[in-house]
Amino acid sequence: MNGLKLPAMAAALLVLALTTRWAVSAEPEKPADYQWNLPKGFPRPYVPADNPMSAAKVELGRYLFYDSRMSVNGKQSCANCHKQDLAFTDGRAVGVGATGELHSRSAMSLVNVAYSAALTWSNPEMKSLEKQALVPMFGDHPVELGLREGDAFLPLLRSDSRYAALFARAFPADTDRFTMANVTKAIASFERSIISARSPYDRYHYDREDDAVSESAKRGEILFFSQHISCFRCHSGFNFSDATASERNADREIEFHNTGLYNLSGGLSYPSPNVGIYEFTHAPADVGKFKAPTLRNIALTAPYMHDGSIQTLEGVLDHYAAGGRRIASGPMAGNGHDNPNKDHLIGGFPLSAQDRADLIDFLKCLTDDEVIRDPRFANPWL
Repeated sequence: MNGLKLPAMAAALLVLALTTRWAVSAEPEKPADYQWNLPKGFPRPYVPADNPMSAAKVELGRYLFYDSRMSVNGKQSCANCHKQDLAFTDGRAVGVGATGELHSRSAMSLVNVAYSAALTWSNPEMKSLEKQALVPMFGDHPVELGLREGDAFLPLLRSDSRYAALFARAFPADTDRFTMANVTKAIASFERSIISARSPYDRYHYDREDDAVSESAKRGEILFFSQHISCFRCHSGFNFSDATASERNADREIEFHNTGLYNLSGGLSYPSPNVGIYEFTHAPADVGKFKAPTLRNIALTAPYMHDGSIQTLEGVLDHYAAGGRRIASGPMAGNGHDNPNKDHLIGGFPLSAQDRADLIDFLKCLTDDEVIRDPRFANPWL
């Protein structure tokens, strides 16, 4: 819902309230006025010099993020594939575009995306949220939102009184504020603001709340960081991903990993079009290499892996314990354990029933219930 279907009287009152609110508000925020309010252990995210953070820009981005008019069918928005209650994923194995086209990969979580050294599952060249925002808007392989250059979206924004106020506050120095560059800057600013750091794990480690996590989760943490299981080698640091960067190391080069999910016979061991960074490098050794996503809120983001092919956390543990997934029959048949490109860290490990339960409890304690309810990230059109 984007507010356009309200009864005429209610819609008029809403417009009046919004325009009055902005009319009496303070001067536009200066970039230096933005407050991250980061918790202990969290560095400042990298922010490009040409798009400094401001509260007004974040708020504009929130409206755009949830605006279903930013699609060819007028029914879908960024939020259709990135739902707040699912840690900004969509619960599907693969995405579905505005034209009904099924995508080949699952929607990644946008929580803590400000810290992503590379965006998407397997594009080592995509490092800018501003540039990435153009892909779902205008991309046609696959179609996501399905916009086209020269369509009615920008004129629609110009004609909306609430956007007139929002754009004026966000971009006060611009003569022409209604540009796609400003749209993507605002959306990127909103996405950078979605910081998750209030899980039981955070309260236990940073706030010293000893009872924030269970004894089982504490045992699971020891296993997670143990040498024989070594989950932490790919899911490390405050964001539980080795694809993490910040203001301190904005140019960090990251590794991509083949985890033995497939081992097809023939020229490529992974099913097309999901061939990993090989799509960009064309190096045979890069077939099947994907980014290690954050594990924060992992209990909310099923199904798992780049193509949503594992349904449960228990299934994910089975995959890694076996050192690769074995598919006995069908078009995907093969033993991922023997994939020639498989990361050397994916060797398998023994896992008892107690170990499994403890690891699952640890992963569940990374769930931040506040981020999925925080009104700062919620749909402003409701």
